[in-house]
Amino acid sequence: MMALVDRALEFNPNHARGWLISGLLKMWAGQPDVAIEHVDTALRLSPRASIGLSLSVIGGALFLCRRFDEAAHKLSIALQEDSDSPHPYRYLAACYAHMGRLDEAREIVKRLRAITPAVMPDARQLREPEHRELFLSGLRLAAGETT
Repeated sequence: MMALVDRALEFNPNHARGWLISGLLKMWAGQPDVAIEHVDTALRLSPRASIGLSLSVIGGALFLCRRFDEAAHKLSIALQEDSDSPHPYRYLAACYAHMGRLDEAREIVKRLRAITPAVMPDARQLREPEHRELFLSGLRLAAGETT
């Protein structure tokens, strides 16, 4: 998929949605810094677009970079923009858990459960085992699981 998006962006480097999709794919592929750059490009190209998904991807990438304070800020805004998507809830809960803010993490999990029973996702899209474990261990902690 990355090759297809890269090729599409070669043909049309002003395609904001292409940059957003590229950012998401780069995050999943273990390139969170590149992901942030690509989503920032998408936001510059389409400043009036809904920013919920964009900030969710940026927040997730910042989380994977262990920049938890910045990630929490972006993810909180993403939730305000799109409160029906489970992804920013999951990353924010994991983020708060790794920051030691367990009460807030558990509150986010409670809000997540109001929109989906699936707190723990199949995180295989995160190709780097270290990133996957960071995400899932934070979610386990936020959900009150011991293992």
